[in-house]
Amino acid sequence: MRRGYSRRSLGKIAALLSGTVAVAGAASPAFAQQSAKAVAGAVRIGSNECWTGPLPAGAQAAMKIVSEGNRYEPDDEHAKLFAAVSEVEGVPVERILAWPGSSDPLARVPVTFASPTRGIVTADPTYESIWRTGDYIGAKVTKVPLTADYRHDVKAMLAADPNAGLYYICSPNNPTGTITPIADIEWLAVNKPKDAVLLIDEAYIHWSETPRAAKLAVERDDVLVMRTFSKLFGMAGMRLGLTFAAPSLHEKMMRYDGGQVTNMLPMTAVACGTASVPLASEIKARADEMIAARDYATAHVEKRGLKVIPGSHANMFMVEWKDKTPKQMMAAFLDQGVQIGRGWSAYPQASRITVGSMEEMQKFCLALDKILMA
Repeated sequence: MRRGYSRRSLGKIAALLSGTVAVAGAASPAFAQQSAKAVAGAVRIGSNECWTGPLPAGAQAAMKIVSEGNRYEPDDEHAKLFAAVSEVEGVPVERILAWPGSSDPLARVPVTFASPTRGIVTADPTYESIWRTGDYIGAKVTKVPLTADYRHDVKAMLAADPNAGLYYICSPNNPTGTITPIADIEWLAVNKPKDAVLLIDEAYIHWSETPRAAKLAVERDDVLVMRTFSKLFGMAGMRLGLTFAAPSLHEKMMRYDGGQVTNMLPMTAVACGTASVPLASEIKARADEMIAARDYATAHVEKRGLKVIPGSHANMFMVEWKDKTPKQMMAAFLDQGVQIGRGWSAYPQASRITVGSMEEMQKFCLALDKILMA
């Protein structure tokens, strides 16, 4: 209440974090995913899922632990996960926390660090989950256009609301796949209000060679970095995510029901993640396979005279249609048996395309040709 919430707000927050909210008939703002319902038999390149399942060693670890499903935690599985992540990322185990995917922390962070008196600043376009939560809790949400080369404009973000409680950067960004340089992110960390929190969403970082932001969550107590196993690791349906932050930030996020959420993870997901994190060569091979498919598809689109927003370092890219809306193109592609992604209001003529396997991207290109020739 000292942060500007009313007594009435407390019930809304409880409903939000329990996932029981429905706003105007839409999905709860606690849920990060906005994936369309799958169409049987269609090529599914609309929801930024990985085109294949978990890495083989991860899948084997998950299957093995099924036989111990009678135990809440067979053998200190959380600690094993944190140790594996710490070894790879250089983040102390006391600064690592696991979640059932990204949905809960993407709702919990704005509830914890923003408020009706301290707003939220993001890029536009970016992933909108935090917008919906901000609107729901009554926090002002300020959206700042990307730069001409599709980076987060960190100086404009700070100028737009110098008293915000939360600044959000998604890099590589969803939906553009573009990178915000670590130097820009560091600038915002240094220059934002001292009591504000900087949230850096690195859901797509494994397709990029850019320096990671994890070091900021080690060096600073006002930065929170998010990771997910839902993308490159092929575990979207298994639900596992991570946050890197100072224990003091994580402790604040435990208010309401945080301890319940973080302690009740599916052991199959934890085991799969633990086995997958150290597999550097397999991770790179999967990333390289996707990059080849992305480059093939974007080159084909550009040959057809359409603009691809440049600089994607993720498993997605955006295409600008000349005379059709994203909704019209979704319907046209679905007629060809291909599910593509949606649009963003900041780029009203562009659709996001998820990169699938090479075979799936060949089918996408064939469908595009048929649509353009119709």
